[in-house]
Amino acid sequence: MDENQAVSLPENSGFIGSHRQPQISILVPIYNVAKYLPQALNSLLAQTFKNFEVICINDGSRDQSRAIVQQYIDSDPRFKVIDQKNSGYGVSINKGIQAARGKYVGILEPDDFFEPDALEKLFKLAEAHNADVVKANYWFYWSEPKERNEIVHAVTPAMTGHVFKPMEEPEIFFSNPSLWSAIYKRSFILGNGLTLNETPGASFQDLGFTFKIWSCATRVCCIEDPILHYRQDNESSSVNNPKKVFCVCDEFDSIEDFIAANPARAVLRPYAYRMRYDSYMWNFERLTLELRCQFMDTMVGDLSRGMQHGDYVPSLFASYQQENLRFLLENPARFLEIYPEHPTRSAKARYYLKIGGPKVLAAALRK
Repeated sequence: MDENQAVSLPENSGFIGSHRQPQISILVPIYNVAKYLPQALNSLLAQTFKNFEVICINDGSRDQSRAIVQQYIDSDPRFKVIDQKNSGYGVSINKGIQAARGKYVGILEPDDFFEPDALEKLFKLAEAHNADVVKANYWFYWSEPKERNEIVHAVTPAMTGHVFKPMEEPEIFFSNPSLWSAIYKRSFILGNGLTLNETPGASFQDLGFTFKIWSCATRVCCIEDPILHYRQDNESSSVNNPKKVFCVCDEFDSIEDFIAANPARAVLRPYAYRMRYDSYMWNFERLTLELRCQFMDTMVGDLSRGMQHGDYVPSLFASYQQENLRFLLENPARFLEIYPEHPTRSAKARYYLKIGGPKVLAAALRK
């Protein structure tokens, strides 16, 4: 069977009757992804863990995505759909959380796909430790020109083997947000009133939501196993959209509002500042020279303002990051000139050697 083709299943295949409470609700936000959607949904059919529901949120697709979803609905009662006019990723996920019946909620983006034992691993750990969140690693995935995977270590060894509170072990704040390589206790999300920003499109709303998750969670478990293939060659992905240069800033504005809403959250400001630095650097690296010039003033202004407000805590930054931040804020024109257009590992090594010498280079290479 071609994993990229929609399937016609026997009636009640993998049946879990509607009368039975699903343990996990998987939310699939969908907008014009017919090319990749069958592979995503087939990876759910292949799960070794069976007691789940799939809530597909069709965000006004104009291609064959809705028809593909219908094939799965017709063949397996675990699949459901919410149809809405095009409203964006945040609206879709928020609506899915409200509609979910599972004890836990997970997300599968429609151009990605799970490993067959992904849900089983996450669920067993969540139940064993009464976890608010269970987090795992994932792969960057390319299907062209040749299929390949590259592991992303959102979870480090220090995060595994125990239950922890992120506010007491804050390393996880600085991991890639990767909202979809985890499951979340739905009562934890609802009880803390956690929602995604409902900004247009798919504009990095996982940043603000993930920050809120780690700020409120008291029981987090992590595993190093990669459970999901995160596609990098979807030409319509938000990371390939130059119109979204400043969307990352909206997320940090929402984080500022979240912190300001409760005086007890003031202790979170240094973590938000470090996350802003990481995210702004990531955003800057992916941009063309023209777009980098447009983003530069905002990046320097926001990072300078945070430093002036006392949000910069050097101990939260590696030494090479400290040097890079100093250089960026003191020499923005020079930074724009010499930061590598194609930030490969070797190109960035030459950059760090230039701004900080061998000591800073060595620190960067230890990353």
